[in-house]
Amino acid sequence: MTPAEMTPADVPDPAGVPPRFRPTTAEGRAGLAALLADPGRALIALDFDGTLSPVVSDPREARAYPGAIEVLRRLARRAGTLAIITGRNAAAVVKYGELDAVPGLIVLGHYGWERWVDGEITSPPPPPGVATVRRRLPGLLEEAGAPEGTWVEDKGHAVAVHTRRTAEPQATLDRLTPPLEALAAEADLLAQAGRLVLELRPRGTDKGKVLNDLEAARLAQAVLFAGDDLGDIPAFQAFPGLRRRGIAGLAVCSGSAEVTELAGLSDLVVDGPAGVVAFLDWLAGRFEAGPA
Repeated sequence: MTPAEMTPADVPDPAGVPPRFRPTTAEGRAGLAALLADPGRALIALDFDGTLSPVVSDPREARAYPGAIEVLRRLARRAGTLAIITGRNAAAVVKYGELDAVPGLIVLGHYGWERWVDGEITSPPPPPGVATVRRRLPGLLEEAGAPEGTWVEDKGHAVAVHTRRTAEPQATLDRLTPPLEALAAEADLLAQAGRLVLELRPRGTDKGKVLNDLEAARLAQAVLFAGDDLGDIPAFQAFPGLRRRGIAGLAVCSGSAEVTELAGLSDLVVDGPAGVVAFLDWLAGRFEAGPA
């Protein structure tokens, strides 16, 4: 029986898994077993901020967690496909994370609107609604009484309003959300909530669609995705469909006190970026050791 034909009932728990890395679901344990059995047909996809990088007050200061790049380099030598799926500008993530040091890595930015491979970026132009939001946002924030510390991040294909630096971050976000959602609707954009941020971005793609498309393009037979924020929910929600198609999967949550919604959609919850890197380090070691 191949990994693609396995069901959770067919798969024994993988041997030698440390308790903190043992998936809590049968489907997750089957996914981990399939990853370990045939890394060359695996797709490992990861969010960046909050997953490979600690969340910081200024997104421009985000850097990969210590040891993350070396772990990714080790995984790249064994895994069939290694990808970063992020809401950020792809070039910025590559720069901040020093991801160009990872051979063969695919970086899908702006929820899939951008694709970075070997230093080359391909992307369609942003829809006109992004320019509309960029033009109208300063006046809207002033009218809404946005307090000191409210910060606008222009992502090129999207515009994000951060409240982490304000005196009352969550209360400020709650107050600004209705007018920002109204502006997004007028501009035919999606208002994407995140960790003390609301992003106005193009419709038509999300991390679930990106994960499905990448699995199909790469003919993966086992999929791992790790994420931490509300924008990652569609990727977690893609796993039941993948499994119905015979693709084993493991959904890993980079746990935090700010976002708890992902834990119930996950097969494994680890302790933030430190836990993600530790898990990937263990996984790389198992890949290098070969099938048990």
